[in-house]
Amino acid sequence: MHKAKVEKEKGKAWVEAGAVRVFVGLSAAGFGAAVVLGLFGFKSIVGAAVTAAVVFLALAVNASKQFKSLAFTIWVLAFVACAMFYPDAFISWGGFELKETIAPLVQVILFGMGMTLTFDDFARVLKMPKGVFMGFGLQYTVMPLMGFTFAKAFGLRPEVAVGLILVGSCPGGVASNVITYIAGANVALSVTMTACSTLLSPLMTPLAMELLAGKYVPIDSGEMMITILKMVIVPLVAGLLINRYAHWLAKKLVAVLPVVAMLSICIIIGITIARSRDDLLEVGLALLGASVCHNAAGFILGYCGARAMRMDARDSKTVAIEVGMQNGGMATGLAFKVFNSEIVAMASAVFGPWSAVSGSGLASYWRRKMERVKASGLGETAE
Repeated sequence: MHKAKVEKEKGKAWVEAGAVRVFVGLSAAGFGAAVVLGLFGFKSIVGAAVTAAVVFLALAVNASKQFKSLAFTIWVLAFVACAMFYPDAFISWGGFELKETIAPLVQVILFGMGMTLTFDDFARVLKMPKGVFMGFGLQYTVMPLMGFTFAKAFGLRPEVAVGLILVGSCPGGVASNVITYIAGANVALSVTMTACSTLLSPLMTPLAMELLAGKYVPIDSGEMMITILKMVIVPLVAGLLINRYAHWLAKKLVAVLPVVAMLSICIIIGITIARSRDDLLEVGLALLGASVCHNAAGFILGYCGARAMRMDARDSKTVAIEVGMQNGGMATGLAFKVFNSEIVAMASAVFGPWSAVSGSGLASYWRRKMERVKASGLGETAE
């Protein structure tokens, strides 16, 4: 029986390895075709080749046990590529403006997040107050201030600068919990920090925006607060209550909602990229530079701030991830609902994919380092 099981596992591994090789080969062929087509002037179909190449790469990563954690990041890049080459596919269908789906998609994401929460996640504040309050404090000081600082440093025009500050003024995103898990950090602390910072966002986000973004454009704090309550808090609390009082239903929905949430994030990014494509081509490099610095500052100051408060390495990593990764979906929804501007939404469309890439890379590095330390028998304090 044991031998049969071993043979079955070997067969499964062989099939998975074969699938990875096939998809990697198709991805390489797609990128190669894009180069050849571009050289021979067939620019109209270069986009199809690039998009197909990234899709095959995402399928390869998804089929690989070693790199599966990066699959979501590659799928985001596939949507970015498609939106850049074929923006019309993400702007309207049959006269219906796809930007109208952004707020409902954000609500779906927060509803799914709510169904992964319990009241114990909030009670955990009493068990680990230092981590929660440290993360909350850094979240709503470091990130809004760094958004303002790097918007100035990179000379971003007012609407784009407002978008970067908006990203920094939002709470941590759902992706931070996944990245924390990959890093081998404190997932329970990450979930509690995300939940608490999200619940307080109707107060903190408008306040940060009024203080910092108000220097660029008038900020209607009341409208922003009401929008956050409707778009973020109501679905989050609804999901939480369903998990508490109809757990059987939540258990069934949670099986599919993570995939729905990831698809929703990809669609939101695709719509935003498509609607601001021309402006993005004009200011994209400066915005990318500002977003990279903003994200890095969140990771570095989050970690250093936690260590300065004598938190251990594991919890400090958690705080760093929570501070550095923002709820880009919420920022996009506010950009369209409150500011009615795809230009303001550009920052979240750039920051989101980049933070997924950087967060995944940082988590993988920390995971490998942790495994080496454990293998050496020194324990995590050696870090």
